[in-house]
Amino acid sequence: MKKISLIASLAAGALLFSCSDPYKGLDPKLAADLQANIAAAGENGQELLAALEQAPENQKEGMAYLIAYMPEGDRDTLKAGFLLEEVGWAYKARETFPWTRTLPDSVFYNDVLPYASMNEHREPWRAMFWEKLYPLVDSITDVRAAIDTINKQLQYLVKVEYNTKRKKPHQSPGESMEIGMASCSGLSILLTDAFRTMGIPSRIAGTPLWVSKEGNHNWTEVWIDGQWYFTEYYPTPALNHSWFLERAGKADKSDPIYWMYATSWKPTGLHFPMVWDKDNENVPGIDVTDFYIDLYNAQMAEAKNGAPVVIRVFKAEDGGRSSADRVAQDVKVVDADGNMVAAGKTAGPTADMNDYLTLYLPFGKELKAEFTDAAGTVHSAPVSTPKARKGEQPAPIEIELYLE
Repeated sequence: MKKISLIASLAAGALLFSCSDPYKGLDPKLAADLQANIAAAGENGQELLAALEQAPENQKEGMAYLIAYMPEGDRDTLKAGFLLEEVGWAYKARETFPWTRTLPDSVFYNDVLPYASMNEHREPWRAMFWEKLYPLVDSITDVRAAIDTINKQLQYLVKVEYNTKRKKPHQSPGESMEIGMASCSGLSILLTDAFRTMGIPSRIAGTPLWVSKEGNHNWTEVWIDGQWYFTEYYPTPALNHSWFLERAGKADKSDPIYWMYATSWKPTGLHFPMVWDKDNENVPGIDVTDFYIDLYNAQMAEAKNGAPVVIRVFKAEDGGRSSADRVAQDVKVVDADGNMVAAGKTAGPTADMNDYLTLYLPFGKELKAEFTDAAGTVHSAPVSTPKARKGEQPAPIEIELYLE
């Protein structure tokens, strides 16, 4: 212990000496946090100090921010070479892309620069993503177009699909790509890291438990012109639209287990809950519940009033109901005269287990959900919606359709 304490003290002292000239413009709070974290790193403080001293001048403040708020496990183990490489790629993005050059430092430091989001395995992923993604966005000047391009193409480039047989929920990009499968958390890590590599501010959002008690879920957020928007590894046509928004919008604010959280690199006084590591409070979190409640209410106000109907398609009526048994199928709902009332596509085997098609149908109607298979056979099921009750939203009606 004495040896570690001595080394830590020497590292802190060396930092004070070296920072007196090159870092004199550093924010005092950042400088204090930086020195405290290096001192707490024990023998590894020398590695952190080396990363600071070897960083190019224009990258020193970013490196200082990264080290100042590193979690304990990283602070005590990560080496200078790893930090210099990852920070170097982040600054390359800042020099390359117009949307990254205009970012406030605070956003770049907190949501582009970090090499991790949660407690996933630490690995250098930026060079790999740069090779895959840069050719797709090198001629794009609008960040929304870049986000859309990355979001649509990433799954084909990395060849990873949603699968509950993945090894662990919080896989790193390399771990997910090695086995070709990941959970919603692993997919969110992949997408967030891809966005960050291309200089797009990104973070992970999620909930430890839906208020409907249907498990947890994680997804990705991106920052555009001062606002956060959400998306997923399997994107919808537009940002801020997904199957889970209704659940997020009905969160119970009285109990933190039902809140929506977003990750942060800098401490916030709140931690991001990870259901696979419930006692881990090392990932800073931000309460974003109100954002999702307000967004859901706004979208509901714009939508037509109707009864929620959940539709799933499975391979066989007497078969299983696992992820692999689901079928992605275009389904339509028709009235007694055969006129289409609504339509949508059901979730297939690679979609999140909590993902399902929800349509809002007219109250008090006898309708029919149907689809036509490849052989031209029509498969259908009746749908009876309840009568409208003022001020009440009925519970969803659940409908199943089958290929066999």
